Amino acid sequence: MDMAVNAEVIRQHLIDPEICIRCNTCEATCPVAAITHDSRNYVVDAAKCNFCMACVPPCPTGSIDNWRTLPRQRAYGVDEQLGWDELPPELTPEQLAEAGVSAAGAAVEAAEQPAPVAEAAVSSAQYNATLPPWSAAHAYANLYGPKAAEKSVTATVTGNVRVTEVGTDYDTHHIVLDFGAMPFPVLEGQSIGIVPPGSDADGRPHHARQYSVASPRNGERPLYNNLSLTIKRVLEDHQGRPVRGVASNYMCDLKVGDKVQVIGPFGTTFLMPNHPKSHIVMICTGTGSAPMRAMTEWRRRLRHSGKFEGGRLMLFFGARTKEELPYFGPLQNLPKDFIDINFAFSRTAGQPKRYVQHAMAERAADLAPLLADPNAFFYVCGLKAMEEGVVATLRDIARGAGLDWDAVGAAMKREGRLHLETY
Repeated sequence: MDMAVNAEVIRQHLIDPEICIRCNTCEATCPVAAITHDSRNYVVDAAKCNFCMACVPPCPTGSIDNWRTLPRQRAYGVDEQLGWDELPPELTPEQLAEAGVSAAGAAVEAAEQPAPVAEAAVSSAQYNATLPPWSAAHAYANLYGPKAAEKSVTATVTGNVRVTEVGTDYDTHHIVLDFGAMPFPVLEGQSIGIVPPGSDADGRPHHARQYSVASPRNGERPLYNNLSLTIKRVLEDHQGRPVRGVASNYMCDLKVGDKVQVIGPFGTTFLMPNHPKSHIVMICTGTGSAPMRAMTEWRRRLRHSGKFEGGRLMLFFGARTKEELPYFGPLQNLPKDFIDINFAFSRTAGQPKRYVQHAMAERAADLAPLLADPNAFFYVCGLKAMEEGVVATLRDIARGAGLDWDAVGAAMKREGRLHLETY
């Protein structure tokens, strides 16, 4: 009887709109395209979700890990979820019973939730580590936010500097936020949420926007309770029409002394190793350089203090032109024996298009030993379009060196050595 009843019950996968920071990680990770979004909410289509759980570990906030037991005919539709400001409450046993669902039937549904389904072999997401490096420092997460004791924390802008040359369709800023006496611990690789003031077209408060931290754990200015962000805003669309987005334009226009509402921090996996002899390979485009800057600066400070013991640091950094590449000048000044920098520009006049994958392939002889080295960690951050090509290049480098890529890729995921954070 209960099994028959169970056929009419669903344990529906839902995303909490109060906690979600709209980072697109879940939609980009889902192998069956069950997750979609509009300008406000990310939602799960119950008709497509196969409970593979691929989207759960990468979520920086835990908003993806929510479930509701209810009669299948009452499953929440996509359009209904898109209109939510908060999750509906779990149905009580009495409400389930009124709908013809016994307690035993609901328990069976929870127990028989399908096992995770393997992703397609061609998907780069199957190699994305869901654990941090074994030596990473402990990350604090979700200290401030809609469902934390403190809803947000106020930070003061202490710096706002443009870090790309002047262009007409975009600009990129380095913004420093100071938290005063309020504790806000962050590690390299974590992110924060900025809550823009005002409301959307429907009169509802804006949701937070996520930005990666660009400074090391002891602050943009050492021993101060501050951090920095790398924020790009688009000024014109492809047709040359003016564009004024919400959060990035708000941030780039801030003046020193302005106040900002912040939630977070977020992220517990995209963290750098603390083992001093570990090697770090950083692959990024545009503002995906933010966590790479944080990792590089922390290593630089360790080196300056005499605590750096020689782990290799490699950077593959792509942009359309060198004028669009953030921090181009400071990168040029880093010692060559400290960091091995490889640039790739796809729109240099008179030159063929060159992407980070091309630069990586040229350094195959150096990357292949690192792929097999348990002390080497790889980080990829930037536009989603780069992810597949980067992982495919790592695969080709491994195979070219006589390595079993399936074994190497699986080990890198298992050991927290390959981290993908694209958008």
